[in-house]
Amino acid sequence: MNTVQLECFVTVAEHLNFSKASRVLKITQPAVSHQIQTLEEELGVKLFNRTSKSVTLTQEGISFFADAQLILKTTISAKERLGKHERFIPFELGCHNYTEMNLFPPILKELSQEFPLLRPSIRMIPFPSILGMVENTQLMAALGIKYGQNASSLWYRELSCAPMVCVCSPKHPLARYETLTTEQLTGNFITCSPRQLSDAVFTIQNNIFMNLPPEQRFVTESIESAFTLVKAQIGYSLYPDIPHTRDPGLCYIPVTGLPKVSFGIYYQYDHDHPVLKRFLALLTSIWKTRLDNLSCINLY
Repeated sequence: MNTVQLECFVTVAEHLNFSKASRVLKITQPAVSHQIQTLEEELGVKLFNRTSKSVTLTQEGISFFADAQLILKTTISAKERLGKHERFIPFELGCHNYTEMNLFPPILKELSQEFPLLRPSIRMIPFPSILGMVENTQLMAALGIKYGQNASSLWYRELSCAPMVCVCSPKHPLARYETLTTEQLTGNFITCSPRQLSDAVFTIQNNIFMNLPPEQRFVTESIESAFTLVKAQIGYSLYPDIPHTRDPGLCYIPVTGLPKVSFGIYYQYDHDHPVLKRFLALLTSIWKTRLDNLSCINLY
């Protein structure tokens, strides 16, 4: 396996089109196909489903995509450091969706000003994989819902104990209520793949989901696509009400009788890593300031 193969794989995976990938890579389409075929033979798996009309990633291709990106990024970073003789500071962060990703910008802005050689990056990782990536130091830290048991080598800092809420369009019939019970949750229910949900959230959603008739069950690939269907007034969803992550175009209605979930940051405790220590301090400080501001707004 070499970087040419990986570049071909990642480019085809991003465009899902061999012709577009060949133009981006500035090599012939047969050359791209050959590199993919060789890579598949070396890995012993099929990475793409190909028909005359479409190209899609197989499950193995989806799983390998993040690894291929990481290998290429590491290779490029190493070449940059060797070529420029500068000691760049890689800082990989993880999260599960774009909603969580939006919490990072103000922290990374300050962090980059304090550490000019910092090279931060953010990766969206499915729930089953993210803790292992923090454990083996592929990620320095990762946002997420707390799991039942902490991995022994990881520390967890809670940022919010979030209630479960009904997320719906302002025009949905449920939007007229200030609070809801689970018995009042009627109509189409929209959830996403279990790979995109923590065990705690999946269990809560599934208890509602499985008691509905099949015609009222909708499953999407991601939180973002689920909320898009909610905005389209196709149905409602259930999700933790995490501060600073609300979509202004949606209603968030508390549902009584459902357990709260803990939202926070996982990391490896390392006294010798100044960037991680500063990141955690900034995260805690900015989060507290936002909570205080939110409390003031709610008073009025």
